[in-house]
Amino acid sequence: MIQWLRSVNGQLVAAETRAQSEIIRLVAPSSEELAAVCKITGAPEDFLLAATDRFERPRIETENGASLVIIRVPHEDTKSDVPYMTVSFGIILTPSHIITVCAVESPVWDTLQRAKTRMPLPANRIAFLCALFMQVARLYLEYLYRIRNEADSVEREIHHSMKNIMLIRMLNLEKCLVYFTTSLRANEPMWDRIRKIYGRELSEEEQDLLDDVRIEFRQAQELADIHSNILSGMMDAFASIISNNLNVVMKFLTAVTIILMIPTLIASVFGMNVELPFQQSPHAFLITMVLSVVLSAIGVIFFLKKKLF
Repeated sequence: MIQWLRSVNGQLVAAETRAQSEIIRLVAPSSEELAAVCKITGAPEDFLLAATDRFERPRIETENGASLVIIRVPHEDTKSDVPYMTVSFGIILTPSHIITVCAVESPVWDTLQRAKTRMPLPANRIAFLCALFMQVARLYLEYLYRIRNEADSVEREIHHSMKNIMLIRMLNLEKCLVYFTTSLRANEPMWDRIRKIYGRELSEEEQDLLDDVRIEFRQAQELADIHSNILSGMMDAFASIISNNLNVVMKFLTAVTIILMIPTLIASVFGMNVELPFQQSPHAFLITMVLSVVLSAIGVIFFLKKKLF
């Protein structure tokens, strides 16, 4: 998919013609779309191909007046057992256009177009990049908040659970955090390399914008580390809780079995074909039943006092 966009009053809107476009958005582009963008913008083909690899590592490259910036961004996949992961998001800067490339439909653009703040003009490359990076950092924080809420939900359910499905859900959430922490650490060195785009020192305003981005990403990284440590400890604790819940149920069933064994034993004894007490009495059945109930009640009281029920 390819979209031609331009900036109007700080908002990103569809360009009426390709000539009016300032930003090109590519999502899982075909070879024909890549060739067309290369021809129009003069962007190196290897930059575009590298950006389509969803597992590409973050880096910055420059070649023939064009710059490639690749970062890892969060992505939600509701069809997967691991609902949150990260993918590569490529940004190619040419003299005429800003090109973004992603192998999947990334929510980064949705957050950009929903943003209430005005986006910097694409001509101000550093400011535009910083605004985009800020939205990516906020997206990380939003997904971390969702992961934490889901972990809390699993925690409430697991207290009375004896099924491994709860542990599997926790394990999948922990995998999400591993993706996030790894990607956030990989993005960290990028902020010091931004000056490589123009080969000059950043102005004070540009440095302030970049510092804001660095702070936001560091906050996301620290939050991901905290949640990851908490989930790791919870996994061990919850494994013990599930085992303990199972032991409680087994203890209860064992006590019930012992109680039921008392009337069974009495019935077995009085069912033997030998001389037995009360066998001539017209109330033999009633006596046997009362004896079974009394002895069972004594057993129940004993187990209750021992807190085995």
